Amino acid sequence: MRTGMRTLVAGVGNVFLGDDGFGVAVARRLSATGVPDGVEVGDFGIRGIHLAYELTSGYDLTILVDAAPSGRAPGTLSVVEPASSDAGPTFVDAHAMTPEAVLTLVSGLDLPWGGKVLLVGCEPADVTPGMDLSPPVAAAVPKAADLVLALITKEFAKEARGC
Repeated sequence: MRTGMRTLVAGVGNVFLGDDGFGVAVARRLSATGVPDGVEVGDFGIRGIHLAYELTSGYDLTILVDAAPSGRAPGTLSVVEPASSDAGPTFVDAHAMTPEAVLTLVSGLDLPWGGKVLLVGCEPADVTPGMDLSPPVAAAVPKAADLVLALITKEFAKEARGC
């Protein structure tokens, strides 16, 4: 499948904090299994500043993948469209670059960016120091990779219809 649409899938999180490495694990899986033409997969880990600048590269769709606590059962996946911040420049702590902080930083940069942003989140079970995902979060990695591919297919189909 090839369209003129540029897509970034960004795995974020700290692989040294257990389930916080979920996004990175999904990005690695997608890189290994392959993605459609026009889709770039990046392991951004905790490099939020790098991700913020990458978002200004003209992507039509960005899918951020991260551990996202919401009080549900560990391993539960969710998809949300984060609200963009038009609050103007604000202080952003480079040591706390959550997806929301990255989007706040990008909106404060005097650089063009746009496109749709989605967050594929997974409820973590354990974010204490360690490099292994918990069993329910590890089991969610292939499901999340499939979900990301389904979201891309859906957005490509919208573009093809001119929506």
